[in-house]
Amino acid sequence: MKPVILFGTGKIAEVILYFLRHHSQRQVVACCVDREYVPGPHWQDLPVVAFEEISSRYPAETHDMFIALGYQGMNALRAEKCAQARQLGYTLASYVHPDAGLPLDCRYGDNCFIMNQVHVHPCVTLGDNVFVWSGALIGHHSSIANNCWLTSATNISGNVKVGENCFFGINSTIGNSVQIGASCFIGANTLVTKCTQDEQVFLQESSKAFRLNSRQFLRMSRFDDL
Repeated sequence: MKPVILFGTGKIAEVILYFLRHHSQRQVVACCVDREYVPGPHWQDLPVVAFEEISSRYPAETHDMFIALGYQGMNALRAEKCAQARQLGYTLASYVHPDAGLPLDCRYGDNCFIMNQVHVHPCVTLGDNVFVWSGALIGHHSSIANNCWLTSATNISGNVKVGENCFFGINSTIGNSVQIGASCFIGANTLVTKCTQDEQVFLQESSKAFRLNSRQFLRMSRFDDL
């Protein structure tokens, strides 16, 4: 396997670097960002190179790349950088944690990040640049299109079709046989049971604070007696 260049120096890149270093056979040899965002000559003990110079320093013939960015602009920034890296000739690596437990028939594209302890049923397809965080469930015969982001504890039921560039907040749930349009934002703890249009937003209202403070509540509920 070729050594890997990481695109990014933010928190997401730090998480991905951890998994690549400690739970993979891939060697990360450098990171890069656009010239205006270079934080300095080194980051996390890696040399930092401006993306505009990466081909001359770490050519595509001998290196792969992973775009380690978040979901800015409904994942559009990450998708844009994937396209730019491909144009330079780089193969985009994918990462699947050894304990992910993907079924043998699960298909996924390039620049995918699949964390440990996910729950993926048979007959599931993931597109390019799909990020699946720990605890997420993807039910049987479901498909997740390119550039989507599933946070921890996302629940995708069986036979669901998800369009490109969607974001799913923690503990969000999609009902069986639902079609989710492109670029939808599904907020934390949200339940969606009907098909959606493109670019829709679904939010669950945050729980309201109880009228008693914590000490009063404990006295009233006798919680400490348990």
